[in-house]
Amino acid sequence: MIEQLTARRRPSRPGRRRTTLSVLAGVALLLLATRLWVAEPLRIVTESMEPTLTPGEHVLAWKLPALAPPLARGDLVAFKHGPGPLYVKRVVGVGGDRVALRDGRLFVNGRSVREAYAAPDRIDSVYFGPVVVPDGKVFVMGDNRGNSFDSRAFGPVARDDLRGRVVAVLWPPSHVGVTP
Repeated sequence: MIEQLTARRRPSRPGRRRTTLSVLAGVALLLLATRLWVAEPLRIVTESMEPTLTPGEHVLAWKLPALAPPLARGDLVAFKHGPGPLYVKRVVGVGGDRVALRDGRLFVNGRSVREAYAAPDRIDSVYFGPVVVPDGKVFVMGDNRGNSFDSRAFGPVARDDLRGRVVAVLWPPSHVGVTP
């Protein structure tokens, strides 16, 4: 009788099925939590960030500000503006900055900004501003200035509406790397 009690029995099929389902549920919850609070993959759907990001590329938006340097001009961010997918744009002004475009060139606080990431042939010759970015907001623009729906149209974006900082290209394999 003691041998029978101490003998190891294989779990029944329903027991193994429950264990497998529990493990799968745990993995799914971990992936969901990661996407909600840590990092989120996004697909680029428009040409507004060319040449930096092109339609069809997949990028990673990092959501943990505590583990990243403070947000600064030049950073790529993902944010929600109205219904639809998240937007990805570049921060060109932070709270207190005065932002303007003169003949297609960006000026922040009266100084011309060198933008290696913006292709000269994709910059329109419009004039905009100057506008002062309110505290707690950022002014965002696409690198493809001639084809970008950005803060020039909808105004500065509240920092609370930012969903993450775009830190890497994940797909296609030939483009994998850290975003400029």
